[in-house]
Amino acid sequence: MKLPNFADLILFENDDYVVVNKPPFLATLDERVGGAPNLLRLARQSYDDIQAAHRLDRDTSGALAFAKTPAAYRHLAMQFEDRLVKKQYHAVVWGTPQLDHHVVQRNIENTSRGKARLAYKGKPAETHFTTLETFARHALMLCEPITGRMHQIRLHLMFLESPIVGDVTYGGEDFYLSSLKKKFNMKEGEAEQPFIKRFALHAMRLQFQGLSGEDIVVEAPYPKDFRVLVDTLRQYQ
Repeated sequence: MKLPNFADLILFENDDYVVVNKPPFLATLDERVGGAPNLLRLARQSYDDIQAAHRLDRDTSGALAFAKTPAAYRHLAMQFEDRLVKKQYHAVVWGTPQLDHHVVQRNIENTSRGKARLAYKGKPAETHFTTLETFARHALMLCEPITGRMHQIRLHLMFLESPIVGDVTYGGEDFYLSSLKKKFNMKEGEAEQPFIKRFALHAMRLQFQGLSGEDIVVEAPYPKDFRVLVDTLRQYQ
């Protein structure tokens, strides 16, 4: 993939923090294997001591905060620990659940292969879900994680039997345009590609407190693949 220019990703910046709109398919930090590019390395080309204050999965797009100084990092890390950071995600899911601030509390434990699972002996995890829009066979969901467990939103949506489109790890199938379009013609010899080449999850909004006590609220616009998916579902609804 062509690496973006870090400056082009910035949604908010002050003396202490930078919040970017993370593109999909780019890891936040070094992954366990290989030396693939990541957002922190990209950020360090422009800022010496910058640290990622949290992380998003490689396939997840959206608002991601970096701290420019150790003091700023500690300040935000404490807010994450005390569950004071407000995070809102949008997900496109299979099924048409009708939920309004529905609370899921299901423990999560990490497994050895970079995955996680719902488990009675896992760590407590809580997410609130609200249906924003329903389509023929899908829905656009607002997901508000209170805790920050690995793959939490994805696992809790699987628990609700509304897995995320494209999330084959946790019960979500790929979405193909031919399932909506009656007269969908492929060129001979070509296989149809999934409409979105990742799971459809976007970190829409991030709210935390700056070092001077001011509220920092940042909204991240949808990237093209997510926007086109939602527009297409509306069109064929």
